[in-house]
Amino acid sequence: MGTVLSQAVSGGQADLDVVAARRRRARLRAVLVVIVLLAAFSVWAVIDGGAQLYLQRFFDGITNGLLYGLAALSLVIVFKATGIINFAQGPMAMLGCYLALTVLEMWPMPVLLAIVIAMVVSGLGGAVLERVLIRPFDPDNHMAIIIVTLALFLGFNALAALVWGFRPLSFPSPFPQGTADAIEIAGARLSYQAIGTALLVVGAVVVLELVLNRTRLGLSFRCVANDVANSRLLGIDIGRTVQFSWALAAAVGTLGACLIAPSTYVDPGFMNKILVYAFAAATLGGLDSIRGALAGGLLTGLSVSLVTGYLPGVGSELGLVVGFAMIIAVLQFKPAGLFGNRAMERV
Repeated sequence: MGTVLSQAVSGGQADLDVVAARRRRARLRAVLVVIVLLAAFSVWAVIDGGAQLYLQRFFDGITNGLLYGLAALSLVIVFKATGIINFAQGPMAMLGCYLALTVLEMWPMPVLLAIVIAMVVSGLGGAVLERVLIRPFDPDNHMAIIIVTLALFLGFNALAALVWGFRPLSFPSPFPQGTADAIEIAGARLSYQAIGTALLVVGAVVVLELVLNRTRLGLSFRCVANDVANSRLLGIDIGRTVQFSWALAAAVGTLGACLIAPSTYVDPGFMNKILVYAFAAATLGGLDSIRGALAGGLLTGLSVSLVTGYLPGVGSELGLVVGFAMIIAVLQFKPAGLFGNRAMERV
């Protein structure tokens, strides 16, 4: 009997290894296809407009892509814990940005400190939202929770307009952003603001990885994200873990909004456009992959920058169309994304 059971377990493990190997090969093929397409387009772009113009658009795409990836990260965090898309993530980040701006106006302080304060308050607000408006619903009733997030989307936009009005406000950059504050590479300008933003985003991702891998709540989050039923059997507090994911996503979203704001204006709807790119990044990278969110953001930023910059008839005003096209293409040809895992169900 013991021998038969051992053989069964070994056979099951072998099947799982085969499935995992197939997934890795499929993921590698998809990534290689994307790299080849991007490289081919880049070669054509250099021939068409020169290396300097291409390099400038490449820098812009990478900078924007990191910010899209950070916004996508906030979507992925909630999705991994709950299986739903938080459509209110953009307005929540927008409110956090307004909060940082208000803190700066009330108490003069370094911009980074105001952003950290806004992140802490936003995290607490996200935790309260989950406890009051999300947890009372059945976790398996995804439609009801999504409707709640859509209601929050509309409510937060209206709240921001009521409190701060529709007048566009400028947000100071935590990094130097003068015309002379840049490094010139082959004729293209790489600003200190872009460099500082990239370093801050990478640092935030590293901190997030440490939180999820080295803290007790982070380990509980990873367990819940993998299997809710087994997590409950292990004694993990599911409600508290999901609340942690909402708080973490709110803080990450606020950081992203505060880094995006210096290059645009702050108004009640300024994060709605970014939310589309964040959806594209999360879909491309995989809605259940944290690292995939950042990779998807980079690919989305590069794609939007190059396509709107080089294809005739596609200007910057059609950037959202490129984002929607990427979402549709990924859902059509690779629904799990480049780094996501396809769900397996017993039928």
